[in-house]
Formats: sequence, C-alpha cells, structure tokens
Amino acid sequence: MGVFIPCLQNILGIIYYIRFSWIVGMAGIGESLVLVAFCGLCTFLTSISLSAIATNGAMKGGGPYYLIGRALGPEVGVSIGLCFFLGNAVAGALYVLGAVETFLNAVPAAGIFRETVTKVNGTTVEPIQSPSSHDLQVYGIIVTILLCFIVFGGVKMINRVAPAFLIPVLFSVLCIFLGIFLARKNDPAEGITGLSLESFKENWSSDYQMTNSAGIPDPFGKVYWNFNALVGLFFPAVTGIMAGSNRSASLKDTQRSIPIGTLAATLTTTALYLVSVLLFGALATRDKLLTDRLLTATVAWPFPAIIYVGIILSTLGAALQSLTGAPRLLAAIANDDILPILNYFKVADGSEPYFATLFTAFLCIGCVIIGNLDLITPTVTMFFLLCYAGVNLSCFLLDLLDAPSWRPRWRFHHWSLSLLGASLCVVIMFLISWSFTIVSLALASLIYYYVCLRGKAGDWGDGFKSAYFQLALRSLRSLGASQVHPKNWYPIPLIFCRPWGKLPENVPCHPKLADFANCMKKKGRGMSIFVSILDGDYHERVEDAKAACKQLATYIDYKRCEGVAEIVVAPTMSEGFRGIVQTMGLGNLKPNIVVMRYPEIWRRENLIEIPATFVGIINDCIDANKAVVIVKGLDEWPNEFQRQYGTIDLYWIVRDGGLMLLLSQLLLTKESFESCKIQVFCIAEEDSDAEGLKADVKKFLYDLRMQAEVIVITIKSWDTQVEGTQQDESMEAFTAAQGRIASYLSEMKTTAESRGTTLMADGKPVSVNEQQVEKFLNTTLKLNSTILRYSRMAAVVLVSLPPPPVNHPAYFYMEYLDLLVENVPRLLIVRGYRRDVVTLFT
Repeated sequence: MGVFIPCLQNILGIIYYIRFSWIVGMAGIGESLVLVAFCGLCTFLTSISLSAIATNGAMKGGGPYYLIGRALGPEVGVSIGLCFFLGNAVAGALYVLGAVETFLNAVPAAGIFRETVTKVNGTTVEPIQSPSSHDLQVYGIIVTILLCFIVFGGVKMINRVAPAFLIPVLFSVLCIFLGIFLARKNDPAEGITGLSLESFKENWSSDYQMTNSAGIPDPFGKVYWNFNALVGLFFPAVTGIMAGSNRSASLKDTQRSIPIGTLAATLTTTALYLVSVLLFGALATRDKLLTDRLLTATVAWPFPAIIYVGIILSTLGAALQSLTGAPRLLAAIANDDILPILNYFKVADGSEPYFATLFTAFLCIGCVIIGNLDLITPTVTMFFLLCYAGVNLSCFLLDLLDAPSWRPRWRFHHWSLSLLGASLCVVIMFLISWSFTIVSLALASLIYYYVCLRGKAGDWGDGFKSAYFQLALRSLRSLGASQVHPKNWYPIPLIFCRPWGKLPENVPCHPKLADFANCMKKKGRGMSIFVSILDGDYHERVEDAKAACKQLATYIDYKRCEGVAEIVVAPTMSEGFRGIVQTMGLGNLKPNIVVMRYPEIWRRENLIEIPATFVGIINDCIDANKAVVIVKGLDEWPNEFQRQYGTIDLYWIVRDGGLMLLLSQLLLTKESFESCKIQVFCIAEEDSDAEGLKADVKKFLYDLRMQAEVIVITIKSWDTQVEGTQQDESMEAFTAAQGRIASYLSEMKTTAESRGTTLMADGKPVSVNEQQVEKFLNTTLKLNSTILRYSRMAAVVLVSLPPPPVNHPAYFYMEYLDLLVENVPRLLIVRGYRRDVVTLFT
C-alpha cells in the first residue's frame, strides 16, 4: 500500500478527468486503444526494470536518480536526475493549472477575464465556456504560493493529508461509471446517447482536425492534432510509477513493496483506461466528446459536483507530491557532492530541503505563467521519458553484464525487455516532437558534459566500470600471447621512478619523467606503468607500500598521464627490478620499454654501488627482451609548454628494430618538438661507400613514411676528427677516464694478489683485456666527439646503447657511458629489442 496508493494517486489524475474523453473523440476508439496500450506497455516495461534494480540491494534517497546513478555512473545519473527534477517541477505546474481550470469551469463567475465564442466544424453554436489563459495564470500563481506554504510546513503534514486525497478520486471514478451506465439519450445532457452501439461504430475511427489553443474544434485554429501529438498529451496520464521508489526510505520492505505496488498500480490504471475508452466511445456523439471538456462531470451520478471536488483534490494532492518530491530529489543530488554548484541545496539527514523547495517553487510559478496546459504537457513528457529510458538502460546494462553482484530478488526480468522499454521511450519521444526531443537530449548532454568537466569523480561501482572490465578481459584474450605485428605495436613504457638520487618525501617521482612518458605516446594513446621499489621486508613495509602507491597514483593523475602506479617491496633494488621485469603485465599488455634516468650523480656523490645495479638492470632488460631508454639531462627535459627548436639527431649505429626512428617520430607529434627536424647519422667504412649508403638510407626512410636528413660520416673522417680535437673537452674526459680505469684495475690486481684469487669485481670473477678496454674508450671518444661536433645545438640526441661487455667490471662500463654522454646536455640512450616496431608495408 505504501507504493500502490502514491503511484495510483500520481497516475490517475487530471488528464483522465478533463482530457481523456476529448482524446477518444479526436483519435477514435481504435486509435485510443492503441494509444493506451502503447503508453501502458512503455510504463509496464519500465516498472519491470525498476523492480529488478530496486530489489538488487538497499536504496537510499533520490529514487530513480539513485538507481540510475549507481547503474550508469554519476555523470549519467546527475544529468538524468536533474532532468527528472525539472520534470517533477513542471508537473507541479501542470497539476496546479488542472485544478485551477476545473475550478473556473465549475464556478464561471470567478473568472476575471472573458472568453470569446467558438465555432465547431464551421457552424456557429452557442458560446462554449472556456477559462481564460489570464485567469489560469492569476489563480495558478496564488495556488502555487499557498501550496508552497504547506510544503514548508513539513513532509509529515503532507503525508497525513495525502491519503485523504485518494478517497474523493476513487469515489469520483465510481460516480463516473455509475453515470455512464445510467445515462440515456440526451440525458443528462444533449449529445449523450447512453451506451450505444451506433455511437461506438461512429466513434471507432479518428477525426483529427484543427482546434484553438484550448482544444475546442475550430477550422481557423492554429493547432492541428494527430496521433503523435496525442501521445504527448496523454503520456502524463501514465506517469507516476516512480512515486513508490521516491519513498523508499519510508517503506518497511523495499524489495517486496516496490515491485508489487508499482506493477499493480500500472496494470490497474492501464486496465481502467482501456475500459474507459470503450465506455466513452459508446456514450456520446463525437461533437459532445470534443466540446465538453468536463464530460466526466456531466455524466457523473448522483453528484456531478463531486467530480469537480475530486479533480481539484486529486490534482492539488499530486501537486503537493511534486513540490515535495522534486526538492528532495535535488537535495539527494546535492548531497552526493558531485556538482559543487549544487552545494546550496545540501541538507543534513532528517532535515527539510528549504532552499531546494524555494527553487522548485520559482520554477513551478514560471511554468504556471505560461498558462497553457497543452504546451506544458510535452515538456513534462520528455523529462519523464528520459528518466524511464535511463531506468531501462540501467537494467539492460546490468542484466547483459550479469556481474556476480547482480542478484535481484525480482526474477521476472530480461535484458531484451529492458532494451525494448528503452527503445519505446526513445520512439515515443520522437513521435511526440522531434524538436522537444533534441532540446531535452541536448540539455541532458550539456549537464553530462558539465559534470564531466566540473564534477568530482565518484566510484559507485556502476555498470560501465563492469562493462570496461569485461571488455578489457575479452580484448586481452583476443590479443593472445603471440608476437604483436609492427603495425599494431604500441609503446608500453615501464617508468622507473626513483632509481638514483633522492627526491623530497612528498614527490614520488621525478617531475619530468611523466613529461617524457607522454612524449612516447601518439595523441596520448597508450599506457605507462610507473614503478617504484621500496627496500626492506614486505611484511614490515606493506602499509608504506600502500601509501606510496596511492601517492604515486595521485601524482600520475596530476600530471595528466595515462598510466598506473605499482610499488614493489624487495630486499634490494636489483632483486625488485628482476621480479618486475619478469612478471609485470598480462599477455601482450606487458611493458616493452624500460625508461629510467641516467645516474649522473654516481661519481659526484661517490655512490660505488650504482654501477653494479645499473649494469644488472640493463642485462636483465636484455635477457627479458625489453627495450631500454635512458634519459640523460632529465632536469632540462621540456614540458608541453616549452617549445624546442633545432634538430633531433639520431646516431644510428646498430640495428634496433626501428625503435630509435619511431621514438623520433613520436617526439615530433608533441607541441614542444613539432618545430624540430630529424637528422640521421650513419657510418661508412670508405668515402666511396658514402653516397650509396646515403641513398639506401633515404630510400629506407621514404618507405617508412619518415622525413629526415641523412648525414654519412666515414671512419677516415672519424680518425681525422679525433686527431684534431686533442685539446677539447672530449679528450680531457678521455684522459680522466683512462686514469680512473687504470687506478681501479690496479686496486683489483692488488686485492687479488693479497687474497691469492683471480680478479674479482661486483662479487664475481672478471677477465680484463686492457687492449679491449682501450678500444672501447677510443670508440666512445670518437662518438662523443662526433656528437659534440654535429649536435651541440640539437634539441635532443638519440644514440644506441652499447650492451655491457661480458666479464667486464660494471665500473668500466659506467666509465664508457660517462665518456659517451660527456658535455651532451640532453641525450636519449636507446637499445631496441629483437622485434621490429616499424614496417615498410601498408
């Protein structure tokens, strides 16, 4: 009863009393039956969807907004919820105007303004009493203000009075049916035929025609009626099925009351409408049906006046429900703290939403000033249909996904019924008025966009998140574990956040690493994995890891980088990274590039443990077939607002699957590097080979759809270049590196002799070929001198990362790299892997 009575009171209202017989006269009995069945099917399917969602857990305040928001997400919930709020506020004006029109028809002397004579089918008849639109406006504003005072008195007062409004309604319906069965020809008024088969036959077909703004037939009228327009006029007569769910907080057993009460009210009123179509169609002539706006009062027995009382009380009761429910809906949206602009309407639990009620009253008065009932009803219809479509789509999505948490107690539901219900809602919207539909959808879309732009994120476990999860699982399975084709290759960088040096405690990652990660994506597509390693025991540092992960995730969102945060606890950095590089990712969504900062501080701060860790990480990447990108000069890496000029230079020494070329192209897609040009440097053994090599590389780059200038350097020019740079900074660095390596080697030999063992470095035996060490140093010197000669003013330089020599101390390898990067301000050291990431073919 707590659901059935409010739903019945909201459904059975003004349209039935003062428009239904007119609709039968205009559409005929046949199309009226189709109209009632069509609209009734829409609300019936919506009731089934509502029953399923409402019985899938406890409900809070907000009614359909709460259900839709928790199923489709806060953005959709707020946009449809605000439209539903507007629909309820406008519906309040509809009920007020209905009550005022009934009162003015019952007491014509109360009218302040006069109405003119109306013609029917081109023939002049006696004047037909029709309330003036100015009377509707004046009395409507007065009644709305009085109702607002009652609403401010509190919901308890309204709940005590509301059941009393239903008794006159039911009694008036009984009087109407008694009058229909007792009516005779021209009794109680002219045009009444009693229940007549002839009238039934004559009224079976439709008779659409022009009317004036009050609905009176007039060949010179400005309003033409058809089936679509009647759908818009009649549909508010079947709305009100959400009245029970709006009171969910007051129900003893929500999961039992809402399905039974809502469906019972829907079926009862639909059956009443279907029977009434047959009875009204057989009761009177078409002229009587079209001209007597209060035919229900004309035929009611024994007290025609009870119809006026019943209409006024039912409409005022429904208006009170609208003016009570709409503010609570707005307050529920505000309390969810999604839109900051609605903070004025927040209320504490158990408090009255006074500000929301005042705002609703202003909206209601604005609609009353319009004064035309037939202009307001399509607006109400659109907002209610939008809400019903949201409920059906919510049930459709939840039913289709069938997540483990989807266990409604109401068993009679299926996703196809919900989809049909949603489709009917959309069809009815366009049948009524495509212009009103576009406006209502545009309004909902604007609210949705505003919520996405200004709203606060909220995770309500909505169906879209479940859909994304299932889609991700299905996509992951479809990707398989086989090698990705070069055309479908995306960089998935593993960002090593804090490998070297110290950052402030509140900075979980170097600020420029996120900027660099964004440079590795084309138009932001792709995912980055930000990883940090905490030293220690997992059981002791598990809470530290959780806090660090949350802090890192917040930082990633702040930098607007698409990625996820992962924290690993391990005894040492080497062990932690080795675990990460083996297990991170799923299937083909494993990280394929390891990105880290070059350890420039290791010699400056005498961090002797860094070389072994650094070389170990590179060797782990090579063993795991991961590409490596090491950033030198990270502090100077530009952000998205710092435009760079010059060139992007590639020192393409070894085959890397095209990764270095691809990285240079990805850099060009960013605003900070879009003004740069690419230069590719190649090495030829002889001068005679230079032109041929340059032509081959140009052809290769052309086939790859890459624009770059090719510069060929011969080995002969290398030697000349080094001889001519004996006094430059490269030579100074070379001499210093030679001295440090000799000193380190001498210490190793001394230690080995004292212990009587072979040479040891980093806890393992090594073999050192001094000639090979000298060769490595000379090659690195040549490359560094070439970079300083040709690329000193480059925006960024990319150079291939040489693999660590086998059985060489890690200290030596760090000396080679230090010499390579010496005096180069911004450098990317890149090592590809055994897969092509670019292709020549379409």
